[in-house]
Parts: sequence; structure tokens; C-alpha cells
Amino acid sequence: METGAETVRYEEEFITNSRKMKLFTCRWLPSSEPKGLIFLCHGYGMECSIFMRDTGIRLAKAGYAVYGIDYEGHGKSSGLQGYVPDFDALVTDCSDHFTSICERKENSKKLRFIMGESMGGAVVLLLHRKKPAFWDGAILLAPMCKIADDVKPNRLVISALTKLTRIIPTWKIIPSPDIVDLAFRDPEVRKEVRSNPYCYKGRPRLQTAYQLLTVSLDIEQRLQEVSLPFLLLHGGDDKVTDPSVSKLLYEKAISSDKTFKLYPGMWHSLSRGETAENTEIVFSDIIKWLDEKIAIGNAKLESELKSENNTSNSGKTILID
Repeated sequence: METGAETVRYEEEFITNSRKMKLFTCRWLPSSEPKGLIFLCHGYGMECSIFMRDTGIRLAKAGYAVYGIDYEGHGKSSGLQGYVPDFDALVTDCSDHFTSICERKENSKKLRFIMGESMGGAVVLLLHRKKPAFWDGAILLAPMCKIADDVKPNRLVISALTKLTRIIPTWKIIPSPDIVDLAFRDPEVRKEVRSNPYCYKGRPRLQTAYQLLTVSLDIEQRLQEVSLPFLLLHGGDDKVTDPSVSKLLYEKAISSDKTFKLYPGMWHSLSRGETAENTEIVFSDIIKWLDEKIAIGNAKLESELKSENNTSNSGKTILID
């Protein structure tokens, strides 16, 4: 890779999902044996290889193997751009791909983390719901537990659009503000997103909007089911997803290991789009949390190995002449 990322190996691969669609996947690998595995879930309209490149490099440089996937209708994957016909199918695609990587022999003893921003946060929570005991931890950045009222159409419009969804699901007629302007604080990042051909910038398609609304309402009603360790980060000035619902997730989740940080003055996109100083703060918090989980996991593994060793030795008879 280019200067500044020489210690990171980047690879791409297309896979085929259960619906015979081609999905783009990528990975950032550290130069030494990975401490653990991190699986990225991007936001609505975004993609992994360009938009999440900085995230992948930062985490790989911290010693983690990082894996990304472009959802159906997103990035370089198959499907109508910006169209999510079935959110459950999207989650299943991620689950199938991520699980296959975790189950490789070389990864069998590595800790597994899922990380998602915005809509990707909703994907993370549904991956956890799908396999409650499978993941060792989650990093949630401004997760879509509820779409902010300023962005959501009013109740009458939602009712009318829900009926139209059955007739014209792919049409782009949802009235919504420019999310790019609301999500990214840095004007340069806004320009990058607008010039990225793999990012969807059009109005939300009817069925996509219906799926996002349905999923966010469902998650909001079932916050108490979240049981895995998590780090939850949200910008205090977020105008896209609601910080108060993140606080509610922190309070209601039954997880015994949970951390919530609200960054005053920060916007929606915490991984990309803030000032350089703020981005450093966010990633410093993420990597510190990950390293703490790895240290705890390694200590636990060492204790288990000692216990197994003592048990096996206690069953032996030693003969001395």
C-alpha cells in the first residue's frame, strides 16, 4: 500500500451470496499475527473500500485483522444502487461471510468484534440478535436505533408512502434533507462522498426507507435484549440518528460490560467526517477499548489452558524406581 500504510496489507474479493448475487468484500491485515478480528458494517449509501479505508488502516495498524463487505445495492456489490429490498437478507449476507472467516482454523481462538456506524450499527445489533453468544464485543458509532425526527417524514407521509411501497418499491420519492450535509462536519469529506461513484446520494427508495424505518422501530422496542460487551459512541450534535436513544440503549441493555461516550459538539459520522483532532480522540477510545478486551481474553485463555493442564496432570500416575 502507499506511504503511511506500508505495514498494512489490503486485499479484495468478490463472493456469491445465497441469492446468487456478487458481493464485494475487502480486508486490511496487519504485518504481524492479528490480535483479534474486526468486522465492519458500513452506513446507508456508503461502502467499505474507499469510505472506510481510513478506519481499516487505523485498526490494522493497531494490530487487528479488519474485514468489510458492501451490502446488496451498495458500493461495488450487485443490486440496484441504494435499494434494500429485505434488511433481514442483508444481515444474513453479513452473518454468513463474517462467520465463515471466524471459523477458519487460524482464527478459531481469536476474539471477534463487530463494528458499525449509523445503519451499520443496526446491522451489528441484528447480527448479535441472530447469534447472541457468537460475538465477543461490538463497537457502535451513532447506531440507527431511531431515525432522528428532523430527518423522518411526518406520520401522514409515512402512511401514504407505506402503501405506495407495495406498488413502486424502487422509486426515489421520499422527501428527505441532504444527509451528506447533515452527517459530515468536514467539508472536504462531503466533497469526497459526493464524488465517490460507489456512494448512493439520491433520495431514499420507497422500499429502502420502509425497511430502515421498520428496523429502527423494532430495535428501539427491543433494546433490553442486547447482552454482548459494547462500546457505544455518539456525537452530541448528531442530526441523523438520535443520541438520546443511544443513551437509552446503554441504560436498557442487559450487558454487564458496556460503555457509553457522548462527544459534545461532534456530528453524526465519527469515523470519518470530523476534525482531525476529534477523529484521533474517537479512534484512541476505540483502540483502547479493544486492547482492554484482548488483554482480558488472553488472561482468560491462559487461565483455561493452565486449568486443562492441571486436570490432565492430576490424572497421571508417576512411577519412581
